[in-house]
Amino acid sequence: MQEELQGFTNIQKLDPDILVDLKYATSDNFTHQVIYDFTTAIARTGTAHKLAKASALVKAKGYRLKVWDAYRPVTAQKRLFEVYPDPNFVAPPDPNFSHQKGVTFDLTLTDANGNDLPMPTAFDDFSPAASRTYPHTGAAKKYYTILNEAMVKAGFVGYENEWWDYRDSQMDEYGPRSADPNDY
Repeated sequence: MQEELQGFTNIQKLDPDILVDLKYATSDNFTHQVIYDFTTAIARTGTAHKLAKASALVKAKGYRLKVWDAYRPVTAQKRLFEVYPDPNFVAPPDPNFSHQKGVTFDLTLTDANGNDLPMPTAFDDFSPAASRTYPHTGAAKKYYTILNEAMVKAGFVGYENEWWDYRDSQMDEYGPRSADPNDY
C-alpha cells in the first residue's frame, strides 16, 4: 500500500457532509461515561477515501452518513475495556485491532437534513437483533440495505454481530499506527 494512504485524515475534510457524532466522546453510549477527549473523526487516509466514496453513493440517493466511532487510540480502548471488561462485547486493547488501527467505522444513515432513520437497533445494542443475519423488516431493513450496499461498494466489509460496524476490506495491509485526533 502506498505510504500516503497509511497516514491519517480527518474524514470531514474529504466530505464535510459526513456527520460526526462520536458517542464515546460523550456519556451518550452504553457505558454512560466519556471514554475519549476528542470530537474529530479520523481514519487511515486510504480508509477515509473509501468512506468519502460511500458518502457520495448515499448522497446520490438523498441520504447522509453519520459516524459514531472511527479511529480509537489504544489508550481509549484501554479505558473502554476498564469500564466494560467483557471481551464478548469489548475487545481488549490491541494496537493491531481495527478501530485502533483506524480502519473501522461505526456509523448509520440519516436523511439529507441529518435526521436519524430507523435502523435494526440502537448503536452498541448487544442483542441478537444487532446481527447482520437477523431477519430485519420494514423501514429498518430498507435503510440498513441502503447503508450496507454503499459501504460494501466503497470497499468495506461488515462485522457480522454489529450492523453499524464496517471495516476496510484492505485492513490487513495497515500496520499499527497512532495519532491524536485533536491534531486534525
